[in-house]
Amino acid sequence: MNNIKVKKNINLLNYTTIKIGGYTEFFAEPSSIYDLIEYLKWVKLNNLKFRIIGAGSNLLINNTFHKGLTICTRKLKKITINKLSGYVETECGVMLPVMANLLAQNGCEGGEWLIGIPGTTGGAIFMNAGSGNLWTSKYLLSVQVFDTKNLSIYNLNKENLIFKYRFSSFQTNEFVILKANFMFKPNKNIKKITDKTKQNLKNKTDKQPYHLPSFGSVFKNPKDNYAGKLIEEVGLKGFSIGGAQVSNMHSNFIVNNGDATSEEIYQLITVIQQKVLQKKGIFLHPEVRMIGY
Repeated sequence: MNNIKVKKNINLLNYTTIKIGGYTEFFAEPSSIYDLIEYLKWVKLNNLKFRIIGAGSNLLINNTFHKGLTICTRKLKKITINKLSGYVETECGVMLPVMANLLAQNGCEGGEWLIGIPGTTGGAIFMNAGSGNLWTSKYLLSVQVFDTKNLSIYNLNKENLIFKYRFSSFQTNEFVILKANFMFKPNKNIKKITDKTKQNLKNKTDKQPYHLPSFGSVFKNPKDNYAGKLIEEVGLKGFSIGGAQVSNMHSNFIVNNGDATSEEIYQLITVIQQKVLQKKGIFLHPEVRMIGY
């Protein structure tokens, strides 16, 4: 435990894609899985609260002081792809667009949709992130986890975990995702996969506000409907509270126009929920995780 080095009083706004966040009492950015485990043991030893963030997308951090340790995993980015079998081993901090491009370069099909999702593999498994009718758990084989209760490492097969729309067991258990194994389709046409990956990115950048800080999608799609469509139908496209605005490009995106506060974002989420419930009778559930609320 001698190598424990934590920073103090770090502002988390630079660690979120919406560019909003409070101060954390302690902050660590481990550069290896071993270091990540050491930090988790240190937390337990000192009876501290902790939270894990990856790329900080899908995350609203209240602009207050957060006690305990915030761990950012974005330096944990080792990935190996076996292009003959389609087998992929990845650390929790690997960015999804990096994975998409590497899969394409190695002729492995199935990950083209990962492009343009500003998250890590750990975050994608935690949220069971998806696009259309594709989702992370579809390609997942197993996850290596750290049990924060008994400080043990386990390898869990997908069959031992629960995955639903934007849900995984990791949202309710006490395991921290360390690494994951995926399986994609090998020996496919590299040009075809690369072209499809590029086209997917173009489709997203044409329709979504990539030029401004945002979470990605804010709300889960209700059954047989679309959150963005409902928000637009109740007249909230472009609606703003302070620096927080419902995007003019895609109504299921909230953007930070430069000076939005966590309170303004939170208020805007609440206004959207109230208006859609009032006019459509549907309650929109956020897929954004909220810390400090």
